[in-house]
Amino acid sequence: LLLEPCAPFSTNPTSLRQQTTSSQLFLFNFPSGGGGVKAPTSTANRDSAAINAIKSALQKPRNPKCPLVECEFPALAALNKLGDGSLRSATQAEDANIAFASKLCSKVGSPFGPKVNLVISSSASRSFTDKVQKKVKGASICSVKDLASTPVGGTCIFLTPSSKADYQEAKKLADSGCPTVIVNGLFKDQKSVPESATMAYFLKPLTYNSQVAGFLVRSYPSQWTVLDAQSAVLGTFTDAEILVPRTNTPDLRASVKLVQKSADEKAIRARSMQ
Repeated sequence: LLLEPCAPFSTNPTSLRQQTTSSQLFLFNFPSGGGGVKAPTSTANRDSAAINAIKSALQKPRNPKCPLVECEFPALAALNKLGDGSLRSATQAEDANIAFASKLCSKVGSPFGPKVNLVISSSASRSFTDKVQKKVKGASICSVKDLASTPVGGTCIFLTPSSKADYQEAKKLADSGCPTVIVNGLFKDQKSVPESATMAYFLKPLTYNSQVAGFLVRSYPSQWTVLDAQSAVLGTFTDAEILVPRTNTPDLRASVKLVQKSADEKAIRARSMQ
């Protein structure tokens, strides 16, 4: 039996819906289940959960001395598109990330509240920059390469950072006391985001026999939670239990084992009823 994390877009994964008539994987057709942590049922539902978790982490990060917050989820519901390498799929993922950033900026900031800065990667293309400037309102927009000459205040949101310099600038701002959010960072290694950061929202679908069999979800301040495809809770983990040492990245092995065990038990019960 083979169970593995669903393929991510670049380095990030997330929500799904399943279609039995094709090999494609989709998000959002799973029951929401009960309890506190749930699998999202739509893009709007996922975005709302992620924004609420980010706001909670900004208000009270797990390390008060490091207001660096991260969220990671698949941008597209059609999971197969996240890693197919096509220009069309990459553009759709870009647009979805920009749409989320626009929502986040509107909820984190307000006309009478703290300023919001949306920071784009130093390697962002001109077309990406133009789309951000057109679609994101209520935030000051700048590139990482302009931070040295651009005074920032309030909250800084780094949209899909992708270089070592991007992550270093995010950490530098957080170290100076500036609330900083990383949205769907790309090309991360274990040193990109420090262990002192807070993973506010994380959504990772896990597949079994080419179908979604469960999720690993973190919606701060709740614990990391493993769900099956019906959103039943299979297990929970604290940051200390699941994060790879000296990183802000979860070790997926225990989550995979829980989902695999659940899928095996369901298969055995189904065969016994035939």
